[in-house]
Amino acid sequence: MARGKPGLGLAGTAGLPMTIGVSLDRLRRNAAGCTDCELYRNATQTVFGAGPASSWLMLIGEQPGDQEDRQGAPFVGPAGRILDTALQRAGIDREEVYVTNAVKHFRFEADGKRRLHKTPTVGHVRACRQWLDGELDAVAPAVLATLGATAAKALLGSGFAITKERGTPREWEGRQLVPTVHPSSILRGPPEARAEALDALVADLTVVASLRP
Repeated sequence: MARGKPGLGLAGTAGLPMTIGVSLDRLRRNAAGCTDCELYRNATQTVFGAGPASSWLMLIGEQPGDQEDRQGAPFVGPAGRILDTALQRAGIDREEVYVTNAVKHFRFEADGKRRLHKTPTVGHVRACRQWLDGELDAVAPAVLATLGATAAKALLGSGFAITKERGTPREWEGRQLVPTVHPSSILRGPPEARAEALDALVADLTVVASLRP
């Protein structure tokens, strides 16, 4: 079971209950009203995780992007399409996976009509940790995959180096955890390098698939 963080569910969220031992539906309803950090003020909505409550695998990303914030679902934008392709190639059905983010609100800066991604701070990750702990407890996946440095550091600590340790399974609180890159990093890279970067993500997810109970 995931370890709870005492007190996080009580400050700044109108007395919301603790998140351990709570169903996904209730967690989702409670998270919708979260005001534990300032990100809720500009975001369209809380973007909670999605997928079966009995998933063997949980994928944890950084935060919602522009399309995720508008649609209220994780990994439905361009990075989500990359993820879908990589999962399919690795032999993992997206429908059997629970997908979420370390931070549930979109952090951005406005550039005219565009909303540009800004990496969440450690404070944002800590404020949202109650929800991630609740999801881990409710789903109880056997395997985790962190997508990107923010998600990996949220679970493994600030000293984690994704370039050195991606694709290597490790035990984390009784589960197998495999860190890899965020699919958006492929889109940010040079076009001529995207095929190779996608192949590397598929290789990491193939390791994940091999850990299926």
